[in-house]
Amino acid sequence: MASFRRIALGTVAAVAVGAGLYWGWGAFRDYREAGKAEEIQAANDREVTSGVATKLLFGDTHVHTANSIDAFGFGVKLGPEEALRFARGEEVTSTWGLKAKLERPLDFLVIADHSGGLGATRALYDAPRMMIRDKTLLRWHDLMHQGPDGMQKATAELINLAGEGKLTDLFPREQSRKNTMKIWQSHTATVERYNEPGKFTAFMGFEYTLMPNGDNLHRVVMFRDGKPRADQVRPFDPTTEGVDTPDALWDYMDAYEKKTGGKMLAIPHNSNVSNGLMFEMVQPGGGPMTAEYARRRAAREPLVEITQIKGDSESHPFLSPNDEFASFGDAGWDKGNLTMQRTKTPDMLAGDYVREALKRGLAIEAKTGVNPYKLGLIGSTDTHTALSTADENNFFGKHSGTEPNARRASEPQNIGTRQGRFGWHYLAGGYAAVWATANTRAAIFDAMMRREVYATTGPRMQVRVFGGWDFTDRDWTGDWVKTGYARGVPMGADLKAGKGRPSFLISALKDPEGANLDRVQVVKGWIDASGKLHEKVFDVSWSSPDKRKLLNGRLPPVGDTVDITKATYTNSIGAPELRTVWSDPEFNAGQRAFYYVRVLEIPTPRWVLFDKIRYGAKLLPETELKSQERAYTSPIWYNPTI
Repeated sequence: MASFRRIALGTVAAVAVGAGLYWGWGAFRDYREAGKAEEIQAANDREVTSGVATKLLFGDTHVHTANSIDAFGFGVKLGPEEALRFARGEEVTSTWGLKAKLERPLDFLVIADHSGGLGATRALYDAPRMMIRDKTLLRWHDLMHQGPDGMQKATAELINLAGEGKLTDLFPREQSRKNTMKIWQSHTATVERYNEPGKFTAFMGFEYTLMPNGDNLHRVVMFRDGKPRADQVRPFDPTTEGVDTPDALWDYMDAYEKKTGGKMLAIPHNSNVSNGLMFEMVQPGGGPMTAEYARRRAAREPLVEITQIKGDSESHPFLSPNDEFASFGDAGWDKGNLTMQRTKTPDMLAGDYVREALKRGLAIEAKTGVNPYKLGLIGSTDTHTALSTADENNFFGKHSGTEPNARRASEPQNIGTRQGRFGWHYLAGGYAAVWATANTRAAIFDAMMRREVYATTGPRMQVRVFGGWDFTDRDWTGDWVKTGYARGVPMGADLKAGKGRPSFLISALKDPEGANLDRVQVVKGWIDASGKLHEKVFDVSWSSPDKRKLLNGRLPPVGDTVDITKATYTNSIGAPELRTVWSDPEFNAGQRAFYYVRVLEIPTPRWVLFDKIRYGAKLLPETELKSQERAYTSPIWYNPTI
């Protein structure tokens, strides 16, 4: 759960000092190989990450632990070490005593704890009562020890006071900065110990939390570098720095790179609850977006988190009325902003969803020559349990209060000011898929910068796309991946002007432990000569093509094998693999356009149905029991001027 207010709450970190206790994990004591971090950094700098990307890696760039002020306040007790152990495939014990383990380890992880109030609530909870002198801190400490309800009440009060600026007199900014730095350096030591190039990659990162009146403008910040460089800065907190705009974050990133020689990227997330602010046509404060602003945003934010626990941000039926699959993950999340402080109106939707952002990028580019929304697509969880689970049958909830139990699907999610959403509205996904040359920080980061990535809602489908001008079915023979690189461009790249119509090599393999595939679609967006934006979804490959024929441009449903009495399905329908060479039948060489691939599975049970079977959960009548999970690739862009 992101923090409740616009303020990122940096001053709250000084609670640890006010309580008379500095909390950490003792990571430095365990960090016996003094030169290891420097050696890893040097190897990272020397690494060559270009060339044919042969490794498909799955990971999560958005995990919160007890070091996040809200995560601990909602009850989670697991820290970064448990998060890393879990992601690597080890069994851990959840906050409420359940054994938790991934069926398959992840390849990489970014722990993105909130930069504001880093470690503050845990520090207060752990402080000896006799050492707490301030009456307010003492009351919060006692509330926290009364159980989950008291913990959430204390956290909400603390955050609200910080948002009102009433903590700055008690806890000076400079003291807060020092405390944050101590916790950060302890955290980076833990991350460094678990980074194992070639086997598992642990990234430095944090979340920059902006939320004007509850409108979500959060970014995950991810480092290419290790501890030696990351320790030269502290996570950027708008409160302690006195700023509150996205471009202030870019200034911080610029300064970091100038100071250290390192690299960073930022990933906007949960745009579906920004109430139109995430992908505006104007600059902050109004006025047309300039080329300079667009260029900075494109350089600093090459990716977007298109799907996560708090809903899916691909598109919406209001924006895409001809897309029968546009409503995935919208339930509950299209009613208002993150905190439900403002109701969402239809005019806000275009600034909330990624497909529309991709189209808006074409329009801004037509005016300024720069596309600010040339975004690669990834998924991640945004879990606040420290457990990166995206499988429907292994979902540990958004926060510790929604760990597996009989009530979580039907209970209203009214933490803080949030109203009108229920547990079943949460999704169980997603993950980030990266095509890289190696499982290392440098290789994964560089693949993200070139946008050779895709999103899944949880399943580990293998998807590849290449765009070119002369691909044919003959190219599937031999090493078609090398052919794709040699005569075309991969997902995330620009397709330069050529002869004829663009053609796309598209391959999709099912998750080897998951469901068969229903269909592969190409989503196209373009801008015409008058400046009007368009989109169209093409079905390009599907299972049982001898039986399922297009009728009036629509493909019949694949069928449904879900048994709601058992929470099972069968792979008696669908296909384990779909591949095709597709050419755009409506191509206009003079129009800017983008193309991304969407892959749909056959229907499968959602986590709520597993809860019903396992715990006898009583579900609300409107609860969605099954869905067609999916993958979204980064687009390939066509610009007639390049």
